[in-house]
Amino acid sequence: MSTSPTPSRGIAPLLGNTLVILLLVACAWLFARLHEGAWWMAAPSAARGYAAAAAVLAYAGLTGWFLHRARVRERAAQPSAHASQDAVWVVHASQTGFALELADLTATSLRHSGVVVQRAGLEHLDAVRLKGMTRAVFVVSTTGEGDPPDPALGFVRQVMPQSLSLAGLQYAVLALGDREYAHFCAFGHQLDDWLRRHGAQPLFDLVEVDNADDSALRHWQHHIGQLGNGTDMPDWSAPRYESWRLRERIELNPGSLGGPAFHLVLEPTAGILPAWTAGDIAEIGPRHAIADVEAFLRASGLQGDAVVDWQGERMTLTDALARSQWPSSAGAPLFSTPQALVDACAPLPHREYSVASIPEDGALHLLVRLMQRADGAPGLGSGWLCRHARPGETIALRIRSNPNFHPPAAHVPMVLIGNGTGLAGLRAHVKARMHAGVTRNWLLFGERQRSRDFFHADELMTWHSQGVLEHLDLAFSRDDGEHRYVQHALLAQAERLRKWVDEGAVLYVCGSLAGMAPDVDATLRQILGDDRVELLRGDGRYRRDVY
Repeated sequence: MSTSPTPSRGIAPLLGNTLVILLLVACAWLFARLHEGAWWMAAPSAARGYAAAAAVLAYAGLTGWFLHRARVRERAAQPSAHASQDAVWVVHASQTGFALELADLTATSLRHSGVVVQRAGLEHLDAVRLKGMTRAVFVVSTTGEGDPPDPALGFVRQVMPQSLSLAGLQYAVLALGDREYAHFCAFGHQLDDWLRRHGAQPLFDLVEVDNADDSALRHWQHHIGQLGNGTDMPDWSAPRYESWRLRERIELNPGSLGGPAFHLVLEPTAGILPAWTAGDIAEIGPRHAIADVEAFLRASGLQGDAVVDWQGERMTLTDALARSQWPSSAGAPLFSTPQALVDACAPLPHREYSVASIPEDGALHLLVRLMQRADGAPGLGSGWLCRHARPGETIALRIRSNPNFHPPAAHVPMVLIGNGTGLAGLRAHVKARMHAGVTRNWLLFGERQRSRDFFHADELMTWHSQGVLEHLDLAFSRDDGEHRYVQHALLAQAERLRKWVDEGAVLYVCGSLAGMAPDVDATLRQILGDDRVELLRGDGRYRRDVY
């Protein structure tokens, strides 16, 4: 399949438009011959003539703009013949144009993070181009009853039937669809399965979007932001946060070789606890440390108690700056008024954390590790939650449904695999199963040191002794002996895993995307075989919440 458009694609519309114009001119000439003498009892005024001319010019200009915009997008969809080897390809397959718009936003976010981007329409990719890619993200829609978009049909018919080796490709898929249709996001899943079967490695799991759901798009943007240099970019659509209060914060691993991890307890300030399901996500609106805000205000020469308009609310300049990305501090004195400064700011992007509790606990629990940037400063979200926010302080928070990680039916055995703060989502699942009186639960957990990093040890050991956890397998990589990780604990129980899978068990993996998740995936394939793992994925029996 050619990677450039055929000449007929550009000539056909031009010929069609030319024929239409000639037909209109001929019609005008014929109608003009029907009149004799003056065509009207009074000539139109000059003003009306000017108005008519202006309308014609405006129409011509608008038509030209649309044609230019279409050609720009068409050129953007063409793969460059000299694409950089380290470029991230942003590939779209769109039926109505929405996938194309999201691909444009994705490309902009990546460029903002310092990534070299190459744009292409899926219809312009062939096997040679695909095999030459190292990283690619696909934004694809589904049309009709699970069909690919019309422009992607050539790729589906000519490229996908080929036997390719894509072992050098890392990829991600944003699948657009509508849950009212039986085959929700079918083409996205078809493309994802095809890429996996041919050896490509996922950068992160497929993200489904139901009817332009903004929370799913924020989740996609969150993952996309991690492919670059860590530069924060405002959310495409800001979450509608609710007000929560930080009730308690406890460091779980003082003296650990890793970063400090904290157990956080939050409650809604309105006093009414919302409903959520084990596996759901907390979206947090982070804030800058108050000391940093005050230092920025001193550099700006403005008063923090000045009242400004920020995102449709009235608040102090200090409060607005705490929630926003600032312009360069070197340029801060150039803003003559508080409102001018605020207008130059953008909202801080949200951060996501797995919920570690169920509503029956009476509060929302999180398990968060304090992350550090390259310069030693704390991470934006974890710094706010673990260091800057004080108990009793208000936290902007929204619970996002995460149906791909929701629990199975009560009668289904459940295997939970995770490391580090990935225990959060697994802990919620065990709590939900315990609340439902279900005991066919098996947890495999890994961390650094048992003496320091065995998060919620008393709780887990009690659950095991009471039979809530039928099995509990642990791996601590920095204890005496050879480094042993959670995938090694899984491999040691290969026979039990096969038995549980044969009995219908569902596998849940939560934790690090960079190390644990691919190693666990490789171990599962070693134990069960690639075909069995792919079958589990297709049946919804292998689910991941990795970051």
